[in-house]
Amino acid sequence: MNLTGKSTARLVLYLAFCAAILLVPSVLDDAFLLNKYSRYLVFAILAVSLSLSWGYAGILNLGQAATFGLGSYAMAMGLKLRTVPVHTGSEGLPDFMVWNNVTELPWFWAPFHSMTFAILAGLLIPAAFAALLGWFMFRGRITGVYASIITLAVLVVVNLLIIDQQRYTGGFNGITDLAQFEVAGFFFDAYSATTYYLVALCLCAVLLLSLAVTRSKTGMILQAIRDQENRVRFFGYDVALYQIFVFSLSAGIAGLAGMLYTIVMEFASPTFLSVPLSLSVVIWVAVGGRQSLLGAAIGALIVTGVQGALSESEVFLKSWMLIMGGLFVLAVLFLPKGIAGAVSMAVDRLPFFAGSARKSASNVMKTTEAAS
Repeated sequence: MNLTGKSTARLVLYLAFCAAILLVPSVLDDAFLLNKYSRYLVFAILAVSLSLSWGYAGILNLGQAATFGLGSYAMAMGLKLRTVPVHTGSEGLPDFMVWNNVTELPWFWAPFHSMTFAILAGLLIPAAFAALLGWFMFRGRITGVYASIITLAVLVVVNLLIIDQQRYTGGFNGITDLAQFEVAGFFFDAYSATTYYLVALCLCAVLLLSLAVTRSKTGMILQAIRDQENRVRFFGYDVALYQIFVFSLSAGIAGLAGMLYTIVMEFASPTFLSVPLSLSVVIWVAVGGRQSLLGAAIGALIVTGVQGALSESEVFLKSWMLIMGGLFVLAVLFLPKGIAGAVSMAVDRLPFFAGSARKSASNVMKTTEAAS
C-alpha cells in the first residue's frame, strides 16, 4: 500500500473510532455508565497528549499530570465562583477561604468570574508553563532520561504547592461544591448525555488535530528529531523550537483534559496532579502504542476499563493492582510497540497489503535508478 493509501486508511480508521464513541449514548441509557465512560474518554485525551510528545518527538514527560491538574483547577475556580457564596462580601468568597480566615478574594481568583477566561486559562496556562519549562530544558539540550526526571520533579513541586496553599486552593480537600458548567444557556450535568457528547467531541477534535500535526512538515521534522536529533540540527533546523512547540501543544491538550475531568467529576483535587496518575498515563500509552495517537487513546480506554472492572469486582477487590501490573509486564514483553504496533504488523503481512508494499518499494527503486 502506498503512502497515500495508508494515510487515507488511517483517516478512515480515526473517523470510524469517532463515530463509534459518538453513538454510545444512543444505545446506552444509564446515567452512571455515561459518567464513567466520560471519565475514560478524558483519560484517552490525556493519553493522546502524551503520545504526541513521547511517540512523535521522543520527549517522555513523566509529569504530564501537572498540566492536567492546572487545567482542572482553572475550570474548578471558574465554576466555584458561580456557586452561592457563603460570605456576603462585595465579590463573595469560596467556602474554604472563609474557613481559612481569608477576608478578600485574591487578585488571581478575580478574573475567573468570567467563564471565557477560565476556559482560556485552562488551555493557555498549562501550555505557557510547559513552554517556560521546555525553554530551559531544550535550549540547554537536556533530553532523554534527564528531561523525564525534571518533569517528574516539577510535578512533585506543583503538587506540594497546591496542597500547601490551602487558603487559596483548598489544600488536600481540593475545590468542591462546584456549579454546573454552562455555555450559551446549555447546562452540562455530569451524568447526562450532553456532557458525554462534550467529552467525546473534544476527543475527536484532539485526535484529528493531532493527526494533522503529525502528518504535516512539522510532524515529519519532529519524528526526525526523535530518531536523529543531531542530524536534524546539522541540517539547520532549530531543534529546541520544535521541541518546545510539541511540548506546549501536548500540555495544552492535557489542560483541556483536566478541564473536562473537573466537569465530569464535579471537583478538583491534588490527586489530579499525583505521581501515580502521571505514571499511569505512560502505561496507557505504552500498551496502546506510543507512536499511534489512536492506539494511545484505545490503550487508555482498555486499561482504565479493565482497571475499573477489576477494582469494582468483589473477587478481585484486593488483587486487582497485582493483576494490572502483570498485564502490563506481559504487554511490554509480547507487544513492545503496543496494540497499534501489533495490528499494523498483522495488516502488513496480509497478502494484499504485502503485495502493495512490495510494488510501492519497487516503484521507489525504479524512480531512484532513473534519477541517478
